[in-house]
Amino acid sequence: MELGSVVSAVRSKRVLIGNDVRPAVVIIKDGKIHQILSESNFSVGVLDVGDSVVMPGIVDSHVHVNEPGRTSWEGFWTATKAAAAGGVTTIVDMPLNSIPPTTTLGNFHEKLREATGKCFVDTAFWGGVIPGNQVVAGFKCFLIHSGVEEFPHVTNCDLHAAMKQLQGTGSVLLQTTEESDPSQYSTFLESRPDVMEVEAIRTVTELCLQYQVRCHIVHLSSAKPLKLIQKARQAGAPLTVETTHHYLSLCAENIPAGATQFKCCPPIRGSNNQEQLWSALKAGQIDMVVSDHSPCTPDLKKLDTGDFSQAWGGISSLQFGLPLFWSSAKKRGFQLSDVVRLLSRKTAQLCGLDNQKGSLGPGYDADLVIWDPEREFEIQEGSIHHKNKITPYLGITLQGVVYATILRGRLVYKEGSFCPEPLGKHLLIPQRKNQAQL
Repeated sequence: MELGSVVSAVRSKRVLIGNDVRPAVVIIKDGKIHQILSESNFSVGVLDVGDSVVMPGIVDSHVHVNEPGRTSWEGFWTATKAAAAGGVTTIVDMPLNSIPPTTTLGNFHEKLREATGKCFVDTAFWGGVIPGNQVVAGFKCFLIHSGVEEFPHVTNCDLHAAMKQLQGTGSVLLQTTEESDPSQYSTFLESRPDVMEVEAIRTVTELCLQYQVRCHIVHLSSAKPLKLIQKARQAGAPLTVETTHHYLSLCAENIPAGATQFKCCPPIRGSNNQEQLWSALKAGQIDMVVSDHSPCTPDLKKLDTGDFSQAWGGISSLQFGLPLFWSSAKKRGFQLSDVVRLLSRKTAQLCGLDNQKGSLGPGYDADLVIWDPEREFEIQEGSIHHKNKITPYLGITLQGVVYATILRGRLVYKEGSFCPEPLGKHLLIPQRKNQAQL
């Protein structure tokens, strides 16, 4: 079957439907899942994938594409290719680090123009709250310096003003909650203690309870605020929380001196903390897992000096989220149904796209990832599709190979090759009552 062609049906011995894995044929019509049958006589346009797993495409709700303005860091063309190669069928682009940031309607339309004709997967967009733009229906804000001057952090007064504007709008506010020898990773880690996240999240939970605006904690790195989050939820706070692949896959004890490709903010913490994050995932205390794909150019990573204090804080992993998660999760008793829940369904719900993305069922977009959860592969530079091939995962062996990705019934990726032209479309995140993300 040629890349870009319309797929009428996908047959597999392992189709993930709800919590069950069973033989089935997914019938596709007009880009939507028409029905799912246990048997079928379909022959024309059928993609038979044997015993490869067929499941909903991944929805990555936290990606920094950096276009316009910083296309030397990344861009829609390369980011969405990396997404397709990793079984990600929908990304949601963050309001920074593009120039201009997505903090006004005009800037949003500029980003849409830049993205047009460049997306290999479907793409939605978060907006941003900065001082003075609370009347904009923005979504993400920082409680400390964001790392770029054009996206300043907010004060408590700004937060209260934003919450008042968002009450009843259905918007979600995403909040970033963190604040010797610079070549030693421990020096950097000590400069970003857990208490920074704890106190920032305390502020978020109080605001969430006060205004009853849906709030979302992005890139949770520390397990210590989990009790605060649970207490707020039990008191009625409409609060959700994500963590990322790097906090679940990497630990501070194993980061070599000068290895600035491991730097991110908040930082990668110790192995005991990591196990607590995994336990919270299993218990449902953490709702979803995302990439927080945040690339930059090699010079900004300070690989030559190995100075953690000066290096850009961000990790590129958009293409490898599925195998990264599965390689660690399966050892801890997670099932394939947990992969869909944490990487597809819950992220789609956060974005208000869960009526079309994140599940296999009649009426949903025919977004499918076809992969082998048993097969191993090594991450090599030549197989990386994001623009700058800097990642702490180079040379590691993972389990879970993506064979093909189907976007709204079209074959957009297959075994290292892509459809000749981008087929992704722009998605608008619908407003929901009393929703805010922080």
